[in-house]
Amino acid sequence: MSRLTLGLLLLALLSPLQAQEPLEQADAEAELSGLIIDNTITRFGHDFHRYLSFQLQDASELESDLVIRERPSARWGSLVWVEYGQYTVYRRFLQPNVAEIESIAMQAAQLILEEINRSKLQNLLQDTFDMDRDEL
Repeated sequence: MSRLTLGLLLLALLSPLQAQEPLEQADAEAELSGLIIDNTITRFGHDFHRYLSFQLQDASELESDLVIRERPSARWGSLVWVEYGQYTVYRRFLQPNVAEIESIAMQAAQLILEEINRSKLQNLLQDTFDMDRDEL
């Protein structure tokens, strides 16, 4: 009976140590950032997302997520905008012209990176002693 009690006691002491290892490992692996989420509808919107993603991934690593959204219109083409956090950093009407989408995405990537860097600098220089950045 004492061997059984000793075995159960050892098992009870070792189980929390074994349970902590997967949790710590899962916390380290669960950190995902820099996602570029495609929320477009048309083929041109998907092509714009693909080219823009290539340009942004080649330029630098993003610290937060970007969402690319689209609202198609039969008259004007598609309105495409890119959201960074809660702010819109890029907005443009895309005409269904396949030849220009890659160059438009290249220009958009440069403008988006400049806007993100400006936003980071502004957040560093902002006084948030009394109120948080969202409240200003």
